[in-house]
Amino acid sequence: MQRLYDFLRRHPMWVDGFWAVVLLGISVVGGAAGEQVGPWAVVVPITLLLSLVVALRRRMPEKMLLLAAVVGVAQLVTDVAILPADFAMLAIVYTVAAEGARWASRFALVAGLCAAPLAQLRWSNEQTGVAGDIALAILQTVPFALAWVLGDSIRTRRAYFAQLEERAARLEKEREAQSKVAVAAERARIARELHDVVAHNVSVMVVQADGAAYVLDAAPDQAKKALETISSTGRQALAEMRRLLGVLRTGEHQEAGEYVPQPDVQQIEDLVEQCRTSGLPVDFKVEGTPRPLPSGVELTAYRIVQEALTNTRKHGGANAGASVRLVYFDDGLGLLVEDDGKGAPHELYEEGGFDGQGHGLIGMRERVGMVGGTLDAGPRPGGGFRISALLPLKPAH
Repeated sequence: MQRLYDFLRRHPMWVDGFWAVVLLGISVVGGAAGEQVGPWAVVVPITLLLSLVVALRRRMPEKMLLLAAVVGVAQLVTDVAILPADFAMLAIVYTVAAEGARWASRFALVAGLCAAPLAQLRWSNEQTGVAGDIALAILQTVPFALAWVLGDSIRTRRAYFAQLEERAARLEKEREAQSKVAVAAERARIARELHDVVAHNVSVMVVQADGAAYVLDAAPDQAKKALETISSTGRQALAEMRRLLGVLRTGEHQEAGEYVPQPDVQQIEDLVEQCRTSGLPVDFKVEGTPRPLPSGVELTAYRIVQEALTNTRKHGGANAGASVRLVYFDDGLGLLVEDDGKGAPHELYEEGGFDGQGHGLIGMRERVGMVGGTLDAGPRPGGGFRISALLPLKPAH
């Protein structure tokens, strides 16, 4: 039954053609068995035309409506009484109200409301009287009105569902656009992470390599220690880069052990110790009571310290030193990183980054902005550079 129903939905013309044949057969049988309603030379063409209206009502609703109106007027003029085939007028009124143009729908309503009174006036029954004729006209008008109301409600329902489908399609496109934006944002985040990882670790490796080359002959033990630092730093850089680049891979199932956790505030001390090992004196202090913080705040704090110490090493000069302060407030985390080096040229700060490419201060400000914090960065009086950040526990709205 479901297959038959689906087939009929896909071929509505077959359904209309079937009912047109049924209507034609009923009209022929009724005309042969009943009393004569008019000359056969007129009755037969009218019946055929009304059957055609039913057959083509969905393919050409407006044209079939006009044809039905012309046939109805012909019935009145030629005095052909009501036929079984006149049921086609109800069908075309419903169809036009549901699928036809607006002008056709209005015309069908007016014609349907006028059809019954005109028919009753043309073929009035003397036995019923005027009151009876009026009652019959009203009674016969009801089916036309119901047909039009049903068709118009179907039109409204279809328009509503079409609007829902359009809205769903629009929302789907918006979701796709938002997904693309999210992917772009994630890639930008990964780019910032990679910049931080590469800038810091490669800087440490370069400093250690230079130191190892300098003391290779005079102090082999120190050179060996520097090479070990280079090795461990390189492994750490590879591990972080593998974690970051892993999210870009598609179609691969990675083991959870292949990724390292996101850096947090606890690892800042390890970062400071690594900088001390590489030859950069760093004073590190924690004020307040340490406690767990949101992962975004911890990652932002770690990256700011990493970026600041990296640029101290790059621009501070041979005798530069740095200090790092973490202050736990009730509603956030305070961060202060200072150095006493010669610093980078002022023009680089104006361009928005320590490296002159917009990846230093801009990256810091983006990170701090993502967690709703504030950042103050600039040269210190008397030399060096100062970075102060306040990271709230809850993002600002």
